[in-house]
Amino acid sequence: MEGDPLTLLGPELNVGEDAPDAVLVGNDLSEQKLSSFFGKTLIVSVVPSLDTGVCDRQTRRFNEEASALGEGVLVLTISTDLPFAQARWCGAAGVQRVRTLSDHREVAFGKAYGVLIKGLRLLARVIFVIDAGGKIAYIERVVELTNEPDYDAAVAAAKAAQNG
Repeated sequence: MEGDPLTLLGPELNVGEDAPDAVLVGNDLSEQKLSSFFGKTLIVSVVPSLDTGVCDRQTRRFNEEASALGEGVLVLTISTDLPFAQARWCGAAGVQRVRTLSDHREVAFGKAYGVLIKGLRLLARVIFVIDAGGKIAYIERVVELTNEPDYDAAVAAAKAAQNG
């Protein structure tokens, strides 16, 4: 972060591997298994916190992109923000095409996907595309936490996975 190295906990996943399952929390406090979304192509946008400028821009951009991707692609934004904070942010930002999920309880997603930042209980900025069969089709680990991801590459990967 800002040139200082961070340690990520968990495995380093690779394209072609099965996407691990994890239990997350929906905005209504319901448990949401990531695997329940398999069957659609997923863009999983992982952010440290929606209440920061880069995460805000990233989620808004994927909300815009989701409109053009069709019903076969679902965009999920995952952070350790509380579900209430995620719902408040989405309402204030007018974000309706991205589904936010919280990893605040057990950071199960962060641990399973190797994106939990040691000592901060935040998630690193990473984009995963998971195909309808539950395989990882694309990964971008944003090297500098304060940078935005390559939106065009993620959208292209989702389209390729959907047609694929």
